Amino acid sequence: MALEITDATFDEVVLKSDKPVVVDFWAAWCGPCRMVGPVIEEVSDEYEGKAVVGKVDVDANQEYAAKYGVRNIPTVLVFKNGEIVDRKVGVSPKKAYTDAIDAVL
Repeated sequence: MALEITDATFDEVVLKSDKPVVVDFWAAWCGPCRMVGPVIEEVSDEYEGKAVVGKVDVDANQEYAAKYGVRNIPTVLVFKNGEIVDRKVGVSPKKAYTDAIDAVL
């Protein structure tokens, strides 16, 4: 299951992780986010132990969404060693997310 990431936990969970991290910036009212959500959950299950997969509710946590220029949701960012290595905006197929993780594993 994807981890719930907040502004308070972002630094520790994402930026200091020794594994690649996938962060889904989403909101409950966003239709396309509801399409991406189940895909992110599948990716989370498949990469358990190999990558960290989490979600940031942009309505409740705006600090890092603003810092990383998230203007449209869903936006999925892939981090490695605290740096963004990939960005997907809008709905993408599952393979796009798994390819992005595989590229940094």
